[in-house]
Amino acid sequence: MEKQNEVHNEENLNEQIKVRYEKLRELQAKGKDPFQITKFEVTGYSEQIHKNFETLENSETAVAGRLMAKRDMGKASFIHIQDKEGKIQSYVRKDELGEEAYAEFKRYDIGDIVGIKGLIFRTQKGEISIRAKEVTLLSKSLKVLPEKYHGLKDTELRYRQRYVDLIVNPEVKDTFIKRSLIIREMRNFLDNRGYIEVETPVLHSIAGGAAARPFITHHNALDIDMYMRVAPELKLKRLIVGGFDRVYEIGRVFRNEGMSVRHNPEFTILELYEAYADYHDIMNLTEEVIRHAAMKVIGTAVVEYNGITIDLEKPFERLTMVDAVKKYASVDFDEVADLEAAKSLAKEHHINYENHHGKGDILNLFFEKYVEEHLIQPTFIMDHPVEISPLSKRKPSNPDYTERFELFIVGREHANAFSELNDPVDQRGRFMHQEELRAAGDDEANAIDEDFLNALEYGMPPTGGLGIGVDRLVMLLTNSYSIRDVLLFPTMKPLSE
Repeated sequence: MEKQNEVHNEENLNEQIKVRYEKLRELQAKGKDPFQITKFEVTGYSEQIHKNFETLENSETAVAGRLMAKRDMGKASFIHIQDKEGKIQSYVRKDELGEEAYAEFKRYDIGDIVGIKGLIFRTQKGEISIRAKEVTLLSKSLKVLPEKYHGLKDTELRYRQRYVDLIVNPEVKDTFIKRSLIIREMRNFLDNRGYIEVETPVLHSIAGGAAARPFITHHNALDIDMYMRVAPELKLKRLIVGGFDRVYEIGRVFRNEGMSVRHNPEFTILELYEAYADYHDIMNLTEEVIRHAAMKVIGTAVVEYNGITIDLEKPFERLTMVDAVKKYASVDFDEVADLEAAKSLAKEHHINYENHHGKGDILNLFFEKYVEEHLIQPTFIMDHPVEISPLSKRKPSNPDYTERFELFIVGREHANAFSELNDPVDQRGRFMHQEELRAAGDDEANAIDEDFLNALEYGMPPTGGLGIGVDRLVMLLTNSYSIRDVLLFPTMKPLSE
């Protein structure tokens, strides 16, 4: 029976589409093709009219938007149109438009885009409306809008046809407006701190700047393989060498990895570098920029995410990775004598490691298994082992660890930062270790970037650097479960033919 209903509904839908095409042909035959209209002068918007009704009452306006509801009362109709700000009602009367124009108006369909000129007034029932003097069909909708566009069975379709999702689900549009505002406020914050926004190449001749598998493409004119950037880091550091003391970039990066509710192969990152600063300075800045964005866009730094109250207002907790593993796994890596002892501990705790892993790698595996899920409130995890931090400066007091932090909120990494490694000799040694890992089969390891080493040899000042995952921050501040909910056009598997 359910299958029969689906077939019946599809047949009805196809019939409605045929009717819409026929209506278009009739209009074109009369010389009234809506697609020939090139302009409509809009002077008012729904929210603006509602907010300022007391001063706008009885004044003329011209609004335009998508026809979302229509109630026919014979010689008069009530319609709702949806514009960029929301919805507004219009009262359309036959004696105001004229018989022919009203007859054409009555053949408009839900989804059509119309322009309305008329007077702003309040109906007897108290609804702010526009008394139409003129209604113009600006674009014909040839497809039928879905009546219900929610529910798990429609999730994939919502992502694939975001344009429809935005039409019928106003809260989705609100998420993307907030996304834009969050990015704007991050920019404002950094601009006011004396940072300069720059752009660096997306195509790289060497993959580097993060432990990630790159996308590979080919440049025909140069006949060389190139890589979509996995991070802008090494280019931005060159600018610090060149004398820009504070730089940032907000842009797309590309990582040829798995997809999940928190991973998309292309995503947006904010990356910044500040000369003469260390990772403690960058920790303070990270707190401030996130708090600033929350306050400006959401209006509060205490937000709800997936039923949990997240407090971005109070100082974020700070834990070393060693202390975090000690707290949640009851294993103290300060007491682990060497690599063999670390491997023995991993076996006891059923943690799989690879032959090339060092003691620091195994510490990180313990962290991933036992700690991450507990880091719900904002927490800086500091002082990562050198094995997993090829671009970070060593801690002078303990050179097996680095001046690095990651910010975790709701069990997810939201930011990664270093006191940047500026010693070209140490950096070459780290790159060479990465090359060994690549040779051993690790396709996420960095390649040696000789030009970057050359830049470091000219001298880079002590520098703090930061990367913030913009998409995950937007997820947090808009209470969005999946990264696809904050990407207008997420990567999707192609539909089978």
